Amino acid sequence: MPIQNHAGAASTVSTLSIVIPIYNERDRWRELLERVLAVSLPGWQKQIVLVDDCSSDGTTDQLREFQSRPSPEGVQLSLVYHPVNRGKGAALRTGFAVATGDLVIVQDADLEYDPCDYPSLLQAFQDQAVQVVYGSRFLRRHRGGYLSNRIANRVLTGLSNLATGQRLTDMETCYKVFRRGVLERIRLEQDRFGFEPEVTAKVSALGVKIHEVPISYQPRTRSEGKKIGFKDGLQTLHCILKYRRGRNGSGGLR
Repeated sequence: MPIQNHAGAASTVSTLSIVIPIYNERDRWRELLERVLAVSLPGWQKQIVLVDDCSSDGTTDQLREFQSRPSPEGVQLSLVYHPVNRGKGAALRTGFAVATGDLVIVQDADLEYDPCDYPSLLQAFQDQAVQVVYGSRFLRRHRGGYLSNRIANRVLTGLSNLATGQRLTDMETCYKVFRRGVLERIRLEQDRFGFEPEVTAKVSALGVKIHEVPISYQPRTRSEGKKIGFKDGLQTLHCILKYRRGRNGSGGLR
């Protein structure tokens, strides 16, 4: 179902920009892309932006070979390559600069998050007051993830809520969906996983309430390629303090 424009009338077709940062996912990115392409979104056109963050495991070569083929029918497809590894936040900034959709969603390439949740995430935007939606892994009875990660997420989300005034259950979630105009009003600078608390704080500084929708989640281990670790948790804490309400809250995206 397409979102409504500011005059209240539904557009014939709205565009969803799906920004996918990729780093060393040679065994997963193809399946993830197939899932993204397969999900049915009546009334929506998909713009898929793949950002390779200088992968070192052969992913880059796979993406270049894929890019040489015709694009999937009915899909806008863009591929961007970083010459050096810069981190998820930097890859997302690159992808956001390319995104032209009415809505912009973050999608990891590691198969932990299921694109089948897109319809419920988009449904929330039928309310014109909704500007940003997060998919929460912790609003369903069967909560995904390992206990240590759930505890760390709860602590960091709680501290983020204290700093921003939001009432989130999952600040660290991958699934963040924005009206593109919101992204254009903030300046993002974190290169790694500090993106999560930074964007939450800067959206909050605009006075935007973040809505949450339950999503599914299939966690993977470090041996399976999980990249976030203890140091990233410390960086998240640092960013929560750095961008707390009233400090460094806004500014242009570019």
